[in-house]
Amino acid sequence: MPSQLERVSHWLALVCRVVAGIALVALLAVTIADVGTRYLYRLTEGAIALRVTGSVELVSYLMLCSLLAAMAANVEKSQVVVEAFSHGLSPALKHRLHGIYLLGFAVLGLILFLGLLESASAAARHGEVTQDLRLPMSPIYYVAAVLSLLLGIRSLMHALLGAFWGRESEVSHGE
Repeated sequence: MPSQLERVSHWLALVCRVVAGIALVALLAVTIADVGTRYLYRLTEGAIALRVTGSVELVSYLMLCSLLAAMAANVEKSQVVVEAFSHGLSPALKHRLHGIYLLGFAVLGLILFLGLLESASAAARHGEVTQDLRLPMSPIYYVAAVLSLLLGIRSLMHALLGAFWGRESEVSHGE
C-alpha cells in the first residue's frame, strides 16, 4: 500500500507541475505582451495602439492557478526542519511528525476545495463574470477548487506515508 500511495502521489505531482508550468508560461506571455505593446505605443507616439485587454485580470487568475498547482506539487517539501528541536529525535519519529504536520495541509486543501466549490456554484447560479474580460467566474473557481483538492489529497497521502508508515518525504533543511 505505501508504494502505491507513493506512485499515485508522484503522478499527481507531475500533473500539478505541468499545470503550474503552463500557467507560469502563460502568465509570462501575457506580461511580456502587455509590456511590449505599451512600449510600442510609446515608441510610435500613439500611432500603434495595441493593448492586451484585461492583462492584470489574466495575470491574477493565472497566478492563482500556478500557485495552487505548485503548492499541490511540492507539498512533501513544505516543512523546514528545525534542527534545534529535532536533533535528538530518531529519523522515524521525524518522519511521523512530518506526517502529522501534513494533516494540516490536508485539512486546508479540503476547506479551500469546499469554499471554492460553493463560490463556483454561486457564480454559476448568478451569472458572475470577471470585471474586465467578462469571462464567467464559475470555471475559474472550479479549476481552483480542483487544484485545492489535489493539494489536500497529496497532503493526506504524504501524511499517511509519514505518520503511519514512517516513510521519508523530501523535507527542506533550510539549505
